[in-house]
Amino acid sequence: MPTLAASVADRSLATAQSCARRGWPVHPLAPGRKTPAANCSDCRASAHAPADCPCLRADRWCHGFHAATLNHDRIQQWWGKHPQFGIGVSCGPAGLVILDIDAHPAEPPTRNRVLPGIPIGDHVDLTGLANGFHTLAVLAALRGQQSPADDTTTLRVRTPSGGLHVWYRATGNRQWLSSVGCSAGRALAWQVDIRAHGSYIIAPGTTTHHGTYTPVGEAREPAALPMWVAQELDRTGHLPAPNIAAPRPVPPRAQQAVLAAGGGRGQAEPTLAAVLAPVEACGQVAEGAGFSATLNRAAYTLGGLIAAGRLSEQEVEQALKDTAAAARPGQERRIEQIIRSGLAAGLKRPLYASGRRS
Repeated sequence: MPTLAASVADRSLATAQSCARRGWPVHPLAPGRKTPAANCSDCRASAHAPADCPCLRADRWCHGFHAATLNHDRIQQWWGKHPQFGIGVSCGPAGLVILDIDAHPAEPPTRNRVLPGIPIGDHVDLTGLANGFHTLAVLAALRGQQSPADDTTTLRVRTPSGGLHVWYRATGNRQWLSSVGCSAGRALAWQVDIRAHGSYIIAPGTTTHHGTYTPVGEAREPAALPMWVAQELDRTGHLPAPNIAAPRPVPPRAQQAVLAAGGGRGQAEPTLAAVLAPVEACGQVAEGAGFSATLNRAAYTLGGLIAAGRLSEQEVEQALKDTAAAARPGQERRIEQIIRSGLAAGLKRPLYASGRRS
């Protein structure tokens, strides 16, 4: 019978691997805590930008969510050797927008701070308002919508403190900004923060000293961000400043044009084209579209076809890289991590043609 320590080790590694398979980059959290695992002594002693840190290139986890990865081997190394680590998910690269609803006991703010940018007159009775569930309900009622806290179509995670994380997928050409650590004016409502680009979220199933982050309801996947919530995020400043040019779709590379015409694929071209079509479609928008998850699914499927002997690994890997690079130029390192993770998982599950047994 496995020991408790062994089951905890298996659970933490399995959770990290499950997140990566969904296209959610993960990084270690300090044992039993909500904060990232500590930097190495060199990083603690010298201030430097995360992008310039040699630790990340050496597969170490310094700088919190900046070290988040989809790399299968790195995940195996981190949580295999340190099963006591929790799991953080880097929201921006994962294409996630998460409403972090708190239920902390605190004195309610003045009326002009309950909903940033929306004045609440004295004639409105706010008796009983005490936490983020209440302020979000007020905002939803104002817009004639259901509160996201009650949205059963999307992944919702109960926190040990009694709060709730409501997970959504970003859609369209939007790079939503986090409100965590920013001014109160960017919060969606009092005790309701947004976790998106520039922050991380604790993965469902992670256990801290205070308890476990537990999914509620039946939904286990994030739904698309509701339009009315997106409009509220826009209103409260969760988009980059207008003077920062938004990225534009980039024309496909020459090699992608050759692939689209069937070059280099031989008999496998129709199968590859069908599996890669959603990845290629992501190139029609500069950001969002669930690119990480889409590429991960394609790699996983093609890994299964390779394992069944229906495609060659070299051909598949090159096609994945070319198609993904055409959709997201300049993101080769991230693309390689997603492909490696997806293929590794798919190779363990051969995808045979109908009528054959695995």
